[in-house]
Amino acid sequence: MPSRAENLNALLREVRACKVCAAHLPFPPKPVLRAAASARILVVGQAPGRRVHETGIPWNDPSGDRLRDWMQVSRDTFYDEKHIAIIPTGFCYPGTGKGGDLPPRPECAPLWHPRLRAALPDIRLTLLIGRYAQAYYLGGRRGRTLAETVRHYRDYLPEFLPLPHPSPRNQMWLKRNPWFEEEVLPLLRELVHKQLTLEKLKVRS
Repeated sequence: MPSRAENLNALLREVRACKVCAAHLPFPPKPVLRAAASARILVVGQAPGRRVHETGIPWNDPSGDRLRDWMQVSRDTFYDEKHIAIIPTGFCYPGTGKGGDLPPRPECAPLWHPRLRAALPDIRLTLLIGRYAQAYYLGGRRGRTLAETVRHYRDYLPEFLPLPHPSPRNQMWLKRNPWFEEEVLPLLRELVHKQLTLEKLKVRS
């Protein structure tokens, strides 16, 4: 019988070969995600930007730099898929519109996320970054605005922690909501490091 890791690797190969929304993308499909069966933390963002599409490395941009600072983890830790899985709401770069990158393709999350989550049974903390991730995972439980959802983060713990997108474009949001840095970031760091520590203890035992 295949192991959990073998089953997940087979699923990841299937995802990376997906062409379901190819006709709607500006470039040939190039799903960007990372996961291992042992991961305890799941990062769910929106969709790859142009730079991520070109490099194939998720969060390989200024937004990723800020996210890693929020989490207080190094690049090596962040990209160690044994500990942290990175699965966006949409796996391929959707293109750019008048106001920036287009939303994630709607076909992606319903098609793949349930199967991927089932293949990641050790996930203990899911970071929902931005309104698209929150809409998919929280549905009617989320607030009327992103700020309201993030402000009521305790309603979604311990499974989910909603966060704003760390894009430099959200600098004004952060200034208008100082409680986020004062209250949510310390908790984010505590929860992330707790799971990373538990994983290390598990490996040693």
